[in-house]
Amino acid sequence: MIPWWVLAIAVFGTNFTLWGLIGLMRVLDTSTRRWWQRRGKTAPADQSAVSGRYRLLTDPPRRPGVEDVAVLMAAHNEETVIVDSIQAITALVPPENVHVVSDGSTDRTVELAQGCGVNVISTARNVGKAGALQEAIRRFDLAGRFEVVMLLDADTHVDPGYFRAALPLFEDPDVVAVAGCVKTSWQDRALGPIGKLVAFHRQRIYTMTQYLLKFGQTWRRVNATHIVPGFASMYRTSVLPHIEVNPPGLVIEDFNMTFEVYQKRLGKVGFTPSAVAATQDPGNLKDYVKQCKRWALGLWQTVRLHPPRVNLFSLMLALLLMEMLTSSVLLVLLPFVAAVLVVPELFSGVLAVPGVSEVHAFIAGFATLPSLLFGVLIPDLMLTCIVALLQRQPRFLLFGCFFLMLRVLDAAVALYAIPGAWLSKSSGRWRSPGRRAIDPVTSPVPPPADLSAS
Repeated sequence: MIPWWVLAIAVFGTNFTLWGLIGLMRVLDTSTRRWWQRRGKTAPADQSAVSGRYRLLTDPPRRPGVEDVAVLMAAHNEETVIVDSIQAITALVPPENVHVVSDGSTDRTVELAQGCGVNVISTARNVGKAGALQEAIRRFDLAGRFEVVMLLDADTHVDPGYFRAALPLFEDPDVVAVAGCVKTSWQDRALGPIGKLVAFHRQRIYTMTQYLLKFGQTWRRVNATHIVPGFASMYRTSVLPHIEVNPPGLVIEDFNMTFEVYQKRLGKVGFTPSAVAATQDPGNLKDYVKQCKRWALGLWQTVRLHPPRVNLFSLMLALLLMEMLTSSVLLVLLPFVAAVLVVPELFSGVLAVPGVSEVHAFIAGFATLPSLLFGVLIPDLMLTCIVALLQRQPRFLLFGCFFLMLRVLDAAVALYAIPGAWLSKSSGRWRSPGRRAIDPVTSPVPPPADLSAS
């Protein structure tokens, strides 16, 4: 018989506990450094040195301002959202810093972007997001003209405080990339009940992974995170020549760029929950499954491309993947196990059917209804309550009983994608996404920034 607490660990994993504790250590470390600074002293931990193979900066870096940031937005048939996204970012950075690359768009994306007064180019054909970014970095000469480049999705709105929170992380000479803190646009009026369920499910995932995983994984003392999400991330332009942005056979680029940073020992990744940007998640279940397949396939393709090495990043990744596999298998089996245990309780005559009693006895030897209740259902509901408190949104509780079903779906998609990483190759070309027009009531454009204060 598997104890309920063992089942809970197997399903929800030890990574959240491990990196959550490291995150607490990061909070204590930060508080201690601030205590020293308030007394006019320099904390010993402030003495930083690049431990990687490359010293890419000859002088100690200063804090870059928004005028030093190039915003690069790859777009493919984004006429529905491109204007709103450009207006949101140009309220924070000068318009001449914004660069849009249209990757084979067949709609009015180029025309609308040009009308916003930003820099716009087009690829000769649809080469995919990674290919478009690579071409734009070269044609705009971003590495030679700017200190930092921000990769921004065409459906993403950056919060007014993003740069104020994120740019100070570059004061650490080891930090070469900064991951944004994602939130979903769940208040979109165009979302139906299923769309809102998906949005709340995604926000629950974002909250747990960012606060319990990424915050600890990006502590300067133990720095190893598996992804810098490409929706709103920043890189020092000095590392871009060392990163292969568009290797063949990958469906997405952000996993690969993160792996390149760590496996080539280019530096560290910074992250703060205060650097927030809002993005659109799929508005229906079909698009959600397609996106999950793409993300899962992209992860395993990148794992295949980058052999493990003897470093903290490879160890962290191995633990993460092993735990993901075990929890996914258990979650996929969960509905079958629950049905085998519940049905005989409701209909005792079912056990008289040939073969059913043997299956029931076998399953009951490993799990019981109380173990499922205390090891799976109640912990999942507790996570929902925690997220509701952190997000200050009681509405999460309304969808609480459905999140576990979506987790089962996520697990099935994750397992389904694994063989494809070795049996097929991807072109990286994207299909026209289903976008929703930005609601000006729920997603207002922030007021123009005071650039002189940066």
